[in-house]
Amino acid sequence: MEKNQSLHAYIKEELLNRIKANKYKRGEKIPTELELCKGFGVSRTTIRTALNQLTVEGYLERHQGRGTFVADQKVKQTLSQTVKRYSDQIAIQGKKAEITLISIQVVPANEYLEQSLDVTLNDPIQRVERVRKANTEPTQYEIAYIPWNVAPGITKEQAETSLYGALKEDFSVHIAKTTEHIEIALADERSSSHLNCEPGSPCFYIETVAENEKGEKVEYSRSYFRGDKTNFVIERNYPFEAE
Repeated sequence: MEKNQSLHAYIKEELLNRIKANKYKRGEKIPTELELCKGFGVSRTTIRTALNQLTVEGYLERHQGRGTFVADQKVKQTLSQTVKRYSDQIAIQGKKAEITLISIQVVPANEYLEQSLDVTLNDPIQRVERVRKANTEPTQYEIAYIPWNVAPGITKEQAETSLYGALKEDFSVHIAKTTEHIEIALADERSSSHLNCEPGSPCFYIETVAENEKGEKVEYSRSYFRGDKTNFVIERNYPFEAE
């Protein structure tokens, strides 16, 4: 069993290296299971396990009756000290960004929002539900909560461009700091319907608290990112200190 596990892990890594090295190009059909069996000298079960894992992780797409193809490149999200707008990050990757508003509601602050934001129980909070897309494919499902007294009357146009941009330009609220907690989660019925994936699919789950220059909490959000369509790059700058 351990031998079989290490074998399909090796094959998965080798196939992934070929994809990343562009030996198997985006949209290109890869060799059949039988051809891979002969090439690696292993059983079809071992090959199928490796292919299934690469499919779940979003590197391959399997089409009934047609074969297995290299999936489109994942959307790269950069976490750095200098934050770029979603549309700018996507444009750099040669993709078209789109934000679709699902709903804007005013809801009373519950105990959890009272803890997450600088509000008191039952204060009016704007709940902004959105889906972000790259080349029309959903990549992120987000619910943001913004106190009414921070930015009263957020519009559809503002929500479908940039919330942080609107806060700065239309409400004179500057986001000076965000704190983000990242976990691995499985898509539930609601998030999977908005992300166009199967329930139980792996997702990155991020909770964010945004603060202004005074340290006041002005936004709290929950986001689900499709694990097979996105990855994250973390940039850290270290100050040079002479010894």
